[in-house]
Amino acid sequence: MSLAENKKAFFEYEILEKLEAGLVLTGQETKSAKLGQIDLKGTYVTFYDSQPYILNMHINKYKPAGPMPDYDPTHSRRLLLHKKQITYLQGKSVEKGLTIIPLRVYTKGRLVKIELAVAKGKKLYDKRESIKNRDLKRELDRARKN
Repeated sequence: MSLAENKKAFFEYEILEKLEAGLVLTGQETKSAKLGQIDLKGTYVTFYDSQPYILNMHINKYKPAGPMPDYDPTHSRRLLLHKKQITYLQGKSVEKGLTIIPLRVYTKGRLVKIELAVAKGKKLYDKRESIKNRDLKRELDRARKN
C-alpha cells in the first residue's frame, strides 16, 4: 500500500534506475507514516560515514503520542541497504549530474519501505517536451473516448 509519492520527481528528473530500501523510523513516526502523513518534496539521499541517510523527508508528529517538544519532523533518517547497494549508490551519487531521490514510501507487510531512484535532472527544454507529450496524450485519449 502506497503511503506517499513524489509526483514531481518524474517531471523534474529522468529516472535511470529504481531500488528498494528499508527506513529506520521511531515508533510514533511509523504510526504517523502509516496514516500517510509524509511529504517527499525536496527530499534526497546523502552519505555520512558511508551510511545512506534521507534528508528533508517530512513526517508529521503523531497526534495521540502527546506533547513532544523536541521532535523535528524533517530530521535525517537512516536507510537500510545491503553493502553492495550502498557502494553502488555512493559511486552513482559522486557522478556528475546524478542524484538519488525517493519516489514513494509504501508498506510491505508490517514494514515501511522506500523506493529510491538514481536520477538525472532535466533541462528546461526537456520539461517543455514532457508537458507537450502529456498534453498530446491527453488530447488523443479524449478523441478516443468521444
